[in-house]
Amino acid sequence: MSNDTSPRVDPALLAGNRRPASEYRAAHFLWQVDSGVGTVTLNRPERKNPLTFDSYAELRDLFGLLKHADDVHAVLIAGAGGNFCSGGDVHEIIGPLVRLKAPELLMFTRMTGDLVKAMRACPQPIVAAIDGICAGAGAIVAMASDLRLGTARSRTAFLFNRVGLAGCDMGACAMLPRIIGQGRASELLYTGRPMGGEEAERWGFLNRLCTPEALHDEALALARELRAGPTFANGITKAMLHQEWAMTIEQAIEAEAQAQAICMLTEDFSRAYRAFVDKRRPVFEGN
Repeated sequence: MSNDTSPRVDPALLAGNRRPASEYRAAHFLWQVDSGVGTVTLNRPERKNPLTFDSYAELRDLFGLLKHADDVHAVLIAGAGGNFCSGGDVHEIIGPLVRLKAPELLMFTRMTGDLVKAMRACPQPIVAAIDGICAGAGAIVAMASDLRLGTARSRTAFLFNRVGLAGCDMGACAMLPRIIGQGRASELLYTGRPMGGEEAERWGFLNRLCTPEALHDEALALARELRAGPTFANGITKAMLHQEWAMTIEQAIEAEAQAQAICMLTEDFSRAYRAFVDKRRPVFEGN
């Protein structure tokens, strides 16, 4: 008989505002969850899927929700109609912005930056499927994803200077050099020129090229592969990839030692060991 009288912890209390992401009903893009993969489809194909004030805010809120969702383990983001995203809608965003004062403009730029922060803070790896036009804020959303698959006909442009703005938008000056290098990022941000698909793959912005017909299926297959992995550990990997930008090598090695020790406490680590002993493939459950 146990004499343990310590208080019991209610898991629901620790989960806080966690709720199934499959219950989310998007108003300004398509959202669906299937077998642990959440798919965002930017769905204004007649305008090459531009973002509006509302879709910016809703994307920010969805990725914020994913931080607490336990039914989504990988995310795919794509555009409808052969294009990824043409950036901020000229009529619904750019036009109104030129009439605002500095305080309201800062509210807008902080809100757009919050979308990138939410994408980086959610534990799920994000796969972007990039076809056709990927410009402005669309290029930023692709940049903020963890993995990018594209097509030879894709054209990615950080075109902010072409509309009289600086290239330092939504974290581009911090993140893009880490992906493709300082010199290449400088060229794209100073000139605003488009980067073709083959060049984007050669420079490391795209992980690989697909045919337009196969892009969605290959991106979905990659997201499903990530979902089938040790998803708690994948979340740790994503967090460390992001946090170690601001660490010294010594700090990073210590942080990784602590992170890996935590992962060694998971059942997935034990499952992998038992599967190895039994000469079978492990089935991970994310805990």
